[in-house]
Amino acid sequence: MAGTCSMLCLILITLFIPPLGVFMISGCSVDLLINILLTVLGYLPGHVHAFYLEYVYYANRNAGTGEAPRRAPGVYSERIQRGGNHHTTYGTIP
Repeated sequence: MAGTCSMLCLILITLFIPPLGVFMISGCSVDLLINILLTVLGYLPGHVHAFYLEYVYYANRNAGTGEAPRRAPGVYSERIQRGGNHHTTYGTIP
């Protein structure tokens, strides 16, 4: 229930201010800069990019624990690629 509520709040924020929604899931990253530029160039491209990043974030967040999240093309933030999960191995065997 808490995950659904946070997702709905994020969608509402993104409807009005796309870069703020991207910042909430990626932090200060290249994806945020790209989204700001797309929003300045046109409001619709900023929305499309923001919702794509949110889709990738939640799809990888909800991926099964036994499977590795799929790498999405055009996403540069590792936080989004991992779905917010901080399980990195740094060269060790998991």
